[in-house]
Amino acid sequence: MPIRTEIRAHIGEVVIDHPPVNALDSAGWHELAQVIARTGADPEVRCVLLRAEGRGFCAGVDIKEVQQDPGRIVSLNRGNYLSFRAVRACEVPVVTAVHGFVIGGGIGLCGASDVIIAADNAYFSLPEVDRGAMGGASHLMRMLPLHKVRAAFFTGGRIEAAEAWRLGALEKVVPVASLLQEARAFAGIIAGKSRRALVLAKEALNGIEPRDVDHGYRFEQGFTLEMYLHEDSQKARDAFVKDKGTAKY
Repeated sequence: MPIRTEIRAHIGEVVIDHPPVNALDSAGWHELAQVIARTGADPEVRCVLLRAEGRGFCAGVDIKEVQQDPGRIVSLNRGNYLSFRAVRACEVPVVTAVHGFVIGGGIGLCGASDVIIAADNAYFSLPEVDRGAMGGASHLMRMLPLHKVRAAFFTGGRIEAAEAWRLGALEKVVPVASLLQEARAFAGIIAGKSRRALVLAKEALNGIEPRDVDHGYRFEQGFTLEMYLHEDSQKARDAFVKDKGTAKY
């Protein structure tokens, strides 16, 4: 199973473990949405800790699925949307711990989260333009200033953890070896509080945000579909799948 859960000390851990790079297909994204919602609704859970195993946090979507069957984009888009919405709408706070690469859909999960703790080897990237896709900027704009997001989106460049912390996106940056310990400790502080108070606080904070990130992402996805129908998108996916054996994460 690419996603597993564990509840300990009122913390519901949701772990993405799908080698080699934690890139999920449409079924995986739909499953993740259901797992996050179910974990957050558990009366024993006061904080959800979202993390991953392996070389990096999440490389986004499984490009091969859409390259082989472009019609899967509808289900994939839906799964992404539901997963990100599940994080933001989770009844209790979601702390996301990231390491290594945080790409595409990985940024959506972070951008929808309440708190992000990163290992010092983490970096954030939206390479959609180079892969014949769109999407992700709505959630990255919840983390970083507008012009930083645009520069990253147009170039497909990386934002290192230290820079993301400097710009206020991250609660803390820690050595990779102590990421899990630090994330559990932070989640434990939240989990030590009243579940009812946390549920109300989460609802209140979501309600006073200046813009609706879920609506913004759905707007972006309309352009994702338009891009996927263009011949340049198929060429980009073909090139990515062909070169993936040499791709560096």
